[in-house]
Amino acid sequence: METAEILRILREEIHSAVFATVDEQGLPATRVIDIMLTDEDSLYFITAKGKAFYRQLTDRKYAAVSGMTQGKGSLERKAVSVRGKVENIGSGRLAQVFEANPYMAEIYPEEESRTALEVFRMYEGQGEYFDLSAKPVVRHTFSLGGAQERHPVSGDYS
Repeated sequence: METAEILRILREEIHSAVFATVDEQGLPATRVIDIMLTDEDSLYFITAKGKAFYRQLTDRKYAAVSGMTQGKGSLERKAVSVRGKVENIGSGRLAQVFEANPYMAEIYPEEESRTALEVFRMYEGQGEYFDLSAKPVVRHTFSLGGAQERHPVSGDYS
């Protein structure tokens, strides 16, 4: 399975995923964030300047993401986990984010309310895809961007 297809599943079928970062005390911090855009080997999300999430991303430049599709039970779901380097790309793709995710205009109706938002890109890392609805269960590892070295998802990527 190609990385672009796995990222499409993350964006379209999961969309709201749990992001993990490390706070200023070195402790884990999680929150649910929407996957706004994807391309062949990157994923894009937004956050506002001033939030702890923003500071953690800009300080550490690393995050982990996990999500699962809906289904009547666990055996009807797909799961994606990926961890990797992140970069702040500013507001350059913000218009594209709002175009691809029309509900965002209801959350941030005025242009002024959008000025605090910045787009982040996860561009290098490794991940794992599980399709529990397939028999046998499908497990596939994948890489983002220029990731050269492959690690198990539970490995240390520092």
